[in-house]
Amino acid sequence: MAQVAALKETYTQLKSRMEKAVEDFRRELAATRTGRASVNMLDPIHVEAYGSTMPLNQVAQIHAPDPQMITVQPFDPSTLPAIEKAIRAGGLGLNPMNDGKIVRVPIPPLTGERRKELVKHLNKVLEEHRTAVRNIRRDGNDAIKKALKDKKITEDEERGSLEQIQKLTDDEIKKMEEMAKAKEKEVMQV
Repeated sequence: MAQVAALKETYTQLKSRMEKAVEDFRRELAATRTGRASVNMLDPIHVEAYGSTMPLNQVAQIHAPDPQMITVQPFDPSTLPAIEKAIRAGGLGLNPMNDGKIVRVPIPPLTGERRKELVKHLNKVLEEHRTAVRNIRRDGNDAIKKALKDKKITEDEERGSLEQIQKLTDDEIKKMEEMAKAKEKEVMQV
């Protein structure tokens, strides 16, 4: 497909969109909690500060000094209560403590039940991203069929292009499944 001049741009767009879906999945995995503290766990947290809602990493410095603790040091100490409130309300089951200068977020150990919930959530996110990649494939297939209908490509080029899109789709989905398997292993590790 990349060799067919009429489809070169379509292929580039499809590949780019699929890579973005995989990258989004990678970000989603990084934010998924495991038994260890990770600064990425707080990525979904947004703080009400300066009259607007901002990502936590834009109003504070985040560190994971040890496997059971995350520290959040605000750039402006007046945002401390808002940061603490946002972490508590973030739906991550975390209970931050503030000492006037810094917010300490202890990471409780995961229970077996919570681990299973996380794996279930992981599989749901994987399926959403698989569907996104398949939808991109469908768009590509439609573009190829339209090019054939408009007589921009031959039937052989159509067949080869469809196979190429399928291979690209399979490769991207396989990448996501491998990442999910590694993350699942990490989550289930006690």
